[in-house]
Amino acid sequence: MSNCMVVRRFLAYHRRFSANFALFTLPHNKLITNLNNTLFTSVKNRLCSATKYAAPWNMVFDYPEARRDETVVDDYHGTKIADPYRWLEDPDAEETKAFIEAENNITRPFLDSCPVKKDIHNRLTELWNYPKYSCPFKRGDRYFFFKNTGLQNQNVLYMQKGLDKEPEVFLDPNTLSEDGTVALSGYRFTEDGLTFAYGLSASGSDWITIHLKDVVTGKDYPEVLKKVKFASMAWSKDNKGLFYSRYPDQTGKTDGSETEVNRDQKLCYHRLDTPQSDDVIVVEFPHEPLWRIGAEVSDCGRYLIVSPVKDCRDNLLFFADLSKTPVISGKLPLTQIVHKFEADYEYVTNNLSENSSVCIFRTNKNAPNYKLIKIDLHNPAEENWETVVPEHPTDVLDWASPVDNDKLVLHYVRDVKSVLQLHSESGELLQVFDLDVGSIVGFSGKKQQGEIFYHFMSFLTPGIIYHLDFSSQKPYKPTVFREVEVKGFDASQYEAKQIFYSSKDGTKVPMFIVSKKNLPRDGSSPALLYGYGGFNINLQPSFSVTRLVFMQHFNGIVAIPNIRGGGEYGERWHNAGRLLNKQNVFDDFQAAAEYLVAERYTRASLLTAQGGSNGGLLVAACINQRPALFGAAIVQVGVLDMLRFQKFTIGHAWVSDYGSSDNKTHFDNLLKYSPLHNIQPPDNVSRAEYPATLVLTADHDDRVVPLHSLKFIAALQHAVRASPQRRPLLARVDTKAGHGGGKPTAKIIDEHTDILCFMTQALGINFEK
Repeated sequence: MSNCMVVRRFLAYHRRFSANFALFTLPHNKLITNLNNTLFTSVKNRLCSATKYAAPWNMVFDYPEARRDETVVDDYHGTKIADPYRWLEDPDAEETKAFIEAENNITRPFLDSCPVKKDIHNRLTELWNYPKYSCPFKRGDRYFFFKNTGLQNQNVLYMQKGLDKEPEVFLDPNTLSEDGTVALSGYRFTEDGLTFAYGLSASGSDWITIHLKDVVTGKDYPEVLKKVKFASMAWSKDNKGLFYSRYPDQTGKTDGSETEVNRDQKLCYHRLDTPQSDDVIVVEFPHEPLWRIGAEVSDCGRYLIVSPVKDCRDNLLFFADLSKTPVISGKLPLTQIVHKFEADYEYVTNNLSENSSVCIFRTNKNAPNYKLIKIDLHNPAEENWETVVPEHPTDVLDWASPVDNDKLVLHYVRDVKSVLQLHSESGELLQVFDLDVGSIVGFSGKKQQGEIFYHFMSFLTPGIIYHLDFSSQKPYKPTVFREVEVKGFDASQYEAKQIFYSSKDGTKVPMFIVSKKNLPRDGSSPALLYGYGGFNINLQPSFSVTRLVFMQHFNGIVAIPNIRGGGEYGERWHNAGRLLNKQNVFDDFQAAAEYLVAERYTRASLLTAQGGSNGGLLVAACINQRPALFGAAIVQVGVLDMLRFQKFTIGHAWVSDYGSSDNKTHFDNLLKYSPLHNIQPPDNVSRAEYPATLVLTADHDDRVVPLHSLKFIAALQHAVRASPQRRPLLARVDTKAGHGGGKPTAKIIDEHTDILCFMTQALGINFEK
């Protein structure tokens, strides 16, 4: 898998987390002051007043008044932009820590005062407590699979010597930390299945350490590979060496709480059972410090496929002939195949013969819906490329995997639903597998293996894992290997449907609507509108306990529009929502809200907008532009300062979707919708008050650093201080957590409890037992 795809799938995985979401005693009033710089005014609870939010518990609070430094002004192409909360960009400053504490001190009482908090938490915990499995996958002569018994903080990796044999624990991340905040993040087995390389992440950071385990003994080798982030891992076919990407020159902290830009990633080679200090750099691009380097060893073992990326789309393509370097001791000679960042190229397979230089790639070069092509590495001129599976006119080729020596499994997305096909390696369609309306969320199979597993899920199906043995009679008939059941969930009581609505410019946009059957269409039901709209990411049907609680106990409606900017309809759909077209994303989301209200699924005062990461940007931009459309907003780990995002950690990679303020044209466009720069105080005449808003971030989020959320909530609270804003505008800053990946189950349940409590309090909706 190319690094471009690694980052994209990484984003997709970490975006999905957002989809799954005794009597209270007020704490002592806390007076937070800073006599030197008057950082805060008093923070205290007091009785309702005409200018304060009348919370259900009949108590209100003053927002922390963060210091404004009016001297910080940037000049963007002749336009002066003030940035009074620049000091909040320093996560280690005592001033920043005090602001975070003050925000949590007013948010926690509001959330904890929810009279049904215990009921919500108990129900989430009860429903979450069901066994969850991944597809089994075979490495060497053993099978492996992940399992969570229900409420374990981290999934456990099991091993078994046959599908009918008793599984045993191979790696349990829950034993690595008391609070479950150390998580498995990436892994790779050697071809013989005897050595296991695995990454560990702490507190949700993207930084990992790579460890190496002997599969037979279960013991780790002594070396630990550090300063690793956004890593490719690929073993050489002799099973003795690991190619991996790292940032060896990164200085200062590397725990996820830093904000420095990640620069100078290098591809290294580690020989098993040697110290990391002996590792050699095999590929680097010193004149391109922001490139990230993906690498994959070909199925035949002869070639190292190298795919540098600089953003979150498009990659170059190189290869090294490893047969010419039997002992790897330094830089590998590279042959370049693709010279321009203009398309994606993802290695799929090649023939197992060591003399086979013809490789299959998935690409969107001249094919917005993607296709499969053959490139001869020893004759790589573009005019010699051959099409194996042509682009489909409407369906998007999402991925391809080689199986059973001479076959390919292809996954398409058709109107946001999964389609699974079997092709010959020459491209011929052999079979289409029957699927209900839903998504393939897991797959395992390798070229040298005669079986596959795939995992199906939908809004109303918690999970079914299918198994197919290619030695069986044709046409192949997959069998159910394992089906997941959730106690207390009866799918027959719910319905999921897909509709198409018109956006502002007339574009037809699909949207899934899920709810109990026979809910009244009178605008009385609360609704949750979840969106993303970026980076070529698809929002396909998936099962969510949090959504189930919302539907089951609040009679809620869940709506998921597949807005432009995503990849549901290929690069055309993606391009229609990025760069100068970004406003289409917001228009699509707002049109979805208008549709739900017009069709009387809900009303604006009962509608919650939710999104995480790029989806956090979406929600924040929409409540700036159309505050009256929503009753509440959940802004999770959002990208909110669109003029400076590229200056922190991996933010520079997002320029492919957003553009950069360094460019005048893009600056003008970014300034129009940047959430931080478009906050407007309500006046209840021409400008409605903001919906009740909960901004969530975490101290170890080194993907979208917390400064985005901190600056936004500070500016938002400042703007409404003298306005008729009555609804709460709050921030929840978590500790020992990051962007969402690897978050322990206990923290997930706590966070989703808080989100549902916020909606309960803010909208005045009822939890029905």
